[in-house]
Amino acid sequence: VQLQASGGGLVQAGGSLRLSCAAYGSIRANRNTIAWYRQAPGKQREAVAQIDSRGTITYVDSVKGRFSISRDDATNTVFLQMNSLKPEDTAVYYCAAPVRGYWGQGTLVTVSS
Repeated sequence: VQLQASGGGLVQAGGSLRLSCAAYGSIRANRNTIAWYRQAPGKQREAVAQIDSRGTITYVDSVKGRFSISRDDATNTVFLQMNSLKPEDTAVYYCAAPVRGYWGQGTLVTVSS
C-alpha cells in the first residue's frame, strides 16, 4: 500500500470533515504531486484538489473557499479539510499520486441535508 486514505464519514450539511492521505514506501508526499479525487454515484471521477512538490495548490471551482489541502512532511501525510459541506459533496474520495500512478483506496463522505 503506497497511499492510504481515511477520515470519511457521515456529516450534516454545513459540517466539516478532515480526510487524511498517508503515503508509504517510496512515495514521499513532498516530492510528488498528491491529489484528492472524488466520484459521486453515477458521475465521473473529478479532481478536487492537489498539492505539488513545490507546494503549489489547485482546487476545482466547486470547492474553492470551502476545502483546504495541506501537507505534513514529518508524517508524510496530505490532508483535505472540508468545511461547509454540501449534499453534493457526497462521494467516495480518493487520494492519488497521479503522475506515479498510485491510488489509495477510497473513503466515503456522505453529507445529509
